[in-house]
Amino acid sequence: MDAQPPRTLSFPWDNPPETGEAIEVAEGVLWLRLPLPMKLDHVNVYALDDGDGWTLVDTGFDTRKTRDIWAGLLAGPLKGKPVRRVVATHHHPDHIGLAGWFQTDFGAELVTSRTSWLFARMLTLDVQEVMPPETEAYYRSAGMDPELLAQRKAERPFNFANVVAPLPLGYTRVKEGDTIRMGGRRWAVHMGDGHAPEHATFWSLDDDLVLTGDQILSSISPNIGVHATEPLADPLAEWLAACEHLSVLARPGQLALGGHKMPFVGLPLRMAQLIQNHHSALKRLLKHLEQPHSAAECFPPLFKRTIGPGEYGLALVEAVSHVNHLYLSGQVSRSRRDDGAWVYQALV
Repeated sequence: MDAQPPRTLSFPWDNPPETGEAIEVAEGVLWLRLPLPMKLDHVNVYALDDGDGWTLVDTGFDTRKTRDIWAGLLAGPLKGKPVRRVVATHHHPDHIGLAGWFQTDFGAELVTSRTSWLFARMLTLDVQEVMPPETEAYYRSAGMDPELLAQRKAERPFNFANVVAPLPLGYTRVKEGDTIRMGGRRWAVHMGDGHAPEHATFWSLDDDLVLTGDQILSSISPNIGVHATEPLADPLAEWLAACEHLSVLARPGQLALGGHKMPFVGLPLRMAQLIQNHHSALKRLLKHLEQPHSAAECFPPLFKRTIGPGEYGLALVEAVSHVNHLYLSGQVSRSRRDDGAWVYQALV
């Protein structure tokens, strides 16, 4: 009889590495953690020993503080060996922020998916001094709190280039089905989606290691958001489809090394949990939409907790992704309210 899959996740480490330190999670694979100035206050990055140098998987924000931390890591746990490659799992700033710095100052090669590189390079070049009208229209259509919208309009908007070093021309593409060698291992490349388009994950062919980036996390769900760049997108459908695709690769004994929170063992269980969590949220949302509501009025059924100011932006884009999914799959209708917000209502 086949062994039953575990019913709980296991966490091999009780604590993450301190800033400037490293934990060896497997031979030739170091786990490092860098601070972020937000509610999710860290990003995990990994250094893989290639013998004559290192491959880094993700980099953290481009800030003076992070560069100083990297200087200490390079001289300390990384033993002064050169960084020869940076692998970016996806284009978000906490993952690709210092890739250009490593390319320019250290001569490192950047390896990432084509979509990640295009998004990152485009966004570093798109600097806005005031809120674009398309963004204001998107926020209004989502039903953003008017006082918060006024506050955001009065501020200089966040720009990708604030925390991402300029990306020089040139990178090396990885795509679905590729194999890459890092840290003395062969890794199969499989693409995720939904949290970020063409999000690269890496599955060791030689032992039980998986570099999941933000596609699969141990104790939180990755943010799945819709933004002004594509207001009618359905990233939730893409994320669910990607999880179903990746779940075929998952085995109970694999150590999952994610972009946030703690490494864990129990990938099949965790992927089933994440998929089920979103299906449950959609059921609660559909019930909530028996009465018409904007996306911003859908926080209670989706998150089941109070959303504070520091979380509001991520919560709003995730709420839009869920109402978009119901709308595009024909389960709700939508109409414009007098204040410009779309309101959604379940179809009888």
